[in-house]
Amino acid sequence: MSDLEEFHHELIADIQGDADVLGLVTVEAFFEKVGDLLTEAGELDGANRAYFEGGGANNPMRIDGYGGDPRDGDGVLSLVLCDFELSDEVRVQNKDQIQRLLQRLYRFVVSSLKADFREQLEETSAGFGVADLIATTWKHVEKVKLIIVTNADFRARADAANAKDLDGTPVTLSVWDLKRLKQYMEQGQARANLIIDFEKDFGGGVPLLAASGSDSSLESYLAVIPGIQLAAIYDKWGPRLLEANVRSFLQARGKVNQGIRNTIRDEPHMFFSYNNGLSATADAIEMEQTDQGLQLVRADNLQIVNGGQTTASLHAARKAFAEQLDRVHVQMKLTIVPREQSELVVPRISEYANSQNKVNAADFFANHPFHIRTEELSRKVLARGEDGYRDTKWFYERARGQYADERGRRTIAERKRFDAEFPRSQFLTKTDLAKFENTWACMPHIMSLGAQKNFAEFAKHIGKRWGSEGAAFDELWFKRMIAKAIIFRATEKLVSGAEWYEGGYRANIVTYAIAKLVHDAEERDMVVDLDTVWRYQDVSPDLKAALLVAAAEAQDVITHPPEGVRNFSEWAKKQACWKGLEDRDLSYPEELDCVLISPDLANERAREARSDKAVETSVEAELKVHRLGAAFWAEARNWARERGFLSPRENGVLETCAAIPRKMPSDKQCAIAMSALRKLQGEGFSTDVDADAT
Repeated sequence: MSDLEEFHHELIADIQGDADVLGLVTVEAFFEKVGDLLTEAGELDGANRAYFEGGGANNPMRIDGYGGDPRDGDGVLSLVLCDFELSDEVRVQNKDQIQRLLQRLYRFVVSSLKADFREQLEETSAGFGVADLIATTWKHVEKVKLIIVTNADFRARADAANAKDLDGTPVTLSVWDLKRLKQYMEQGQARANLIIDFEKDFGGGVPLLAASGSDSSLESYLAVIPGIQLAAIYDKWGPRLLEANVRSFLQARGKVNQGIRNTIRDEPHMFFSYNNGLSATADAIEMEQTDQGLQLVRADNLQIVNGGQTTASLHAARKAFAEQLDRVHVQMKLTIVPREQSELVVPRISEYANSQNKVNAADFFANHPFHIRTEELSRKVLARGEDGYRDTKWFYERARGQYADERGRRTIAERKRFDAEFPRSQFLTKTDLAKFENTWACMPHIMSLGAQKNFAEFAKHIGKRWGSEGAAFDELWFKRMIAKAIIFRATEKLVSGAEWYEGGYRANIVTYAIAKLVHDAEERDMVVDLDTVWRYQDVSPDLKAALLVAAAEAQDVITHPPEGVRNFSEWAKKQACWKGLEDRDLSYPEELDCVLISPDLANERAREARSDKAVETSVEAELKVHRLGAAFWAEARNWARERGFLSPRENGVLETCAAIPRKMPSDKQCAIAMSALRKLQGEGFSTDVDADAT
């Protein structure tokens, strides 16, 4: 069996499992899965399920979802069609077959612009919501992006290929087939085909100056790129051009930075002097020597890691200030980072590079200590198994592909043990965690904005908390976070199976329902008993009954917006929607009191759980080791080696600490490292860093 066939079988099993757990049809479960991937990869600003199929045999049309209001996304209208089939064999699709699927999406857009088509649709249907959104926002649409996601093998790949324009508006096609899904899900490499050909597609090469010496581990260059050229590149590739970890900028996308706008309009010739420029990376580049000097002619997987505001602002200024844009030039620092080093190096470049707008919360990279700590807890904290005696664990995926990699490198027998230890249903990602925590923080309208915007908001909050109370993210925090995950997933299943559920907007209903219950518990000066949920790894019937009451009310609020609002998904993103549910009085079952506890009791349990000094010491040791950083531990290691003060075991531990984050010391190793450090300080070792004060 080939790797692609094996991946196909595992994908089918995952989709069927998700469908069974959540009470969905398989194509809906497929959309849920790929929607998160497309958002994370920058293909969509957010994935909204909106299924419609019609037109008859002679004029078939179909849509499975869309990417949000184009007015909030640089004028880009993104529509998704899912081609999913349960099959033992990997289907093969050619260009003609993809074209037929493309036409179904294309016809839906064309039809949506016709009043008679919209009038035929039920106003409460998802199809009408999208059609009305297209019609009412069409004057703001600058590009239509049609996305086809399929579990077939597309043999004539076209990535961001042009399709037939519609009323002068450019239309592009992006295909995510089985190979591309595999590449991204396993390795986070969805951008492997993002190739910028400056000569062929964007008017010519870019002047380049080598900036790295022969002793540098990475090649670096300085470039000067015309503003009109940069805007054209962004027009084609959009947010895929922006490194995923700094996509928090996209929260304000389309809102041109006033300072940049004024410079383009009034002093385009001074843009180079006033603007800090870009920091970018690429997997590889092609250059050529010309009479004018070195030229950049091609870049593979070009990623702008700092300067997203500049890039998008130039793009937004194309129409208003086209003539001025011809006189704008932008400096760009370009670093060539081989793919095997990208996870470690690219986030650091983004973090340290000088940018127009400080990247704060969304600089929440996979290597941030919060994620490292959560990952470590997920690998050691035991949870009650379904059979009541076989313990399991929840697998937290800090970086894309970890789960598949951990499982894939094992033998068949080892995979069975891995699956027993880390069941597929107990797998969660960074965006999952953000979804659970922001819902619990009573921000369902933020959660409804989509995975990336929700994560950016979560990152801001956690980033601040980590700096002041990092020790609070301990085993108890992890257990209660998992309890929130259990409640969230149980609510998803409850909503799908409810008699009153009308179909559609499930994700919005779920987050609103849980937030409402949390809010109403707080109004009673109570909190949900998360510790019991964790202990039993399940939601009690009493809690389920209360969640169903809140969910039914949430559906009513979401599907009955104020007059003039017709798209329920967009309505759910408004704070006014949450306010509407927040203010409603609900009649919960009397048994609700059985699943609530006082905040005092919750805090008392926390104090008891944290009373074990060994656990506290372990946490503090970990925090100090990570705060001191790899350079500090390398200095300590070298100092100790020269004097022979440490044992081989202690030397080995300091070696691990000096390789953070490539290597991660365990709890025990952190305790040994701090003990060794105290020994070295007693022998006279000192640096500018006070270890006891960190």
